[in-house]
Amino acid sequence: PSPALPNSSPYAQRSRRHRRRRRVCSYRPCPLLISPGRQHGPASGSRLAGSELRPVGGSISLSDRGPAPRSVAAMFGKDAANRAKVIKEVVKTYSYVLLWMSISISVIMFNKWVLAYSGFPFPISLTLWHMVFCSTVGFIAVRVVKSVKSHNMSAREYCNRVLPIGILYAGSLWLSNSAYLYLSVSFIQMTKSLMPGLVYASGIMLATEKFQVSITLNMLLIAFGVVICAMGELNLVLRGLIQQLAALGFEALRLTMVQVLINSKGYNMNPLQSLYYVSPACMVSLFPAFLFCELGELRTRTDWVFNPSVMLANAVTAFILNLAVFLLIGKTSALTMNIAGVIKDWMLIFFSWSVFKAPVTALNLAGYIFCCSGVVLYNHLKLQALKAKVAKEKGGGGDAEKGKPEAGSGGKPEPSHERSKEDILSEIRRLQNEMSALEDRVQVSAKMMGGDSEKPPSSAPTESAPLLAQSNGGGPEDDKDK
Repeated sequence: PSPALPNSSPYAQRSRRHRRRRRVCSYRPCPLLISPGRQHGPASGSRLAGSELRPVGGSISLSDRGPAPRSVAAMFGKDAANRAKVIKEVVKTYSYVLLWMSISISVIMFNKWVLAYSGFPFPISLTLWHMVFCSTVGFIAVRVVKSVKSHNMSAREYCNRVLPIGILYAGSLWLSNSAYLYLSVSFIQMTKSLMPGLVYASGIMLATEKFQVSITLNMLLIAFGVVICAMGELNLVLRGLIQQLAALGFEALRLTMVQVLINSKGYNMNPLQSLYYVSPACMVSLFPAFLFCELGELRTRTDWVFNPSVMLANAVTAFILNLAVFLLIGKTSALTMNIAGVIKDWMLIFFSWSVFKAPVTALNLAGYIFCCSGVVLYNHLKLQALKAKVAKEKGGGGDAEKGKPEAGSGGKPEPSHERSKEDILSEIRRLQNEMSALEDRVQVSAKMMGGDSEKPPSSAPTESAPLLAQSNGGGPEDDKDK
């Protein structure tokens, strides 16, 4: 209710009459606004109970509603700031996607040109050179510069966990690069649509995935699309097709083995750590194949050309691709990378047709549409399953707590299972890795602040460091061309 005006005021009666009509009244000598805590007029010197009179454009308005609301300009300014922030994040995300797509396309087209057109048709030698370069960079980063920390694996752990992955990786790189000698880039990209199905089958074999009818039918849809692509391929070479399918099988097993042997034991690796550990194992695995398959041919043939600058540029682009994958996964998500991979495959088909004059038929495109629809549906099913799992964990947390017997009650607690020594050591390594990653992020943040005081670890981002795309199964498989 409005406060009572003192009888001594010359405009008290007029104010009472207009109190019910929007609290507005007129005072001819001086239009005033009533607001809290000030004198109501220049003549009386008395104070209103929480109100004041101020000049406002020809009328007197009584207001005891407290502070005025924010102006329209302030509200629109905040909306504009939020909109600008959203636009900035969208532009940043698309920038990461475009960077990864351009580098990945460059590496694939570069490898195709080196093997099929530059006069160096030796895929094992090219892959071995890549592994030598990556091993050198990884050693310098971990042991010399010490920009990242090592996991301090023992020799036994390295042979049991990393060496099998290196052998599978060597087979995948060798066979996939060999396929460039016989197949077009466009058809190779079409066959890579089989990767989700092969990874799913490998997961069922190694008990990391559960059999589901919907996903199996989806994989059959993708396989049917690849068959249509093969039927429409004009330059199909059976040897190249077998090499490409075998390379996809090795890659699917490698991705699954990374999940079983590395990630499940707490060895989360960034790209430089992966180069440091996996590249030497891959190099050692490729060396016997180089000795028995290509060394004699390199000695006897004289029509091949080795250009050091071209080889160095090829290895550098493959290394930059690793960093681009790390950046994309860290700033967006693996699902974003998969969707961007579909767009990148269509772009590679166009570049293969325009640059290398590879024929693309209508049957090729029809089959690849089947493949893309299956891949998109598979990503949708994975996203829905992940949402359902998260919702189940959130909803079941309270029920799980309720199901526990209280202290002093008659219910017997469940028997506790003793943890093995290996599990405890793995947990300790995982915690140490998280702490080292946190320290690295704090140091990077301090450097970026440009001389500001170093932040405490609690202010560092809490999200985990993303893995290399080849180590989480979510990235497109063509990035193995590095």
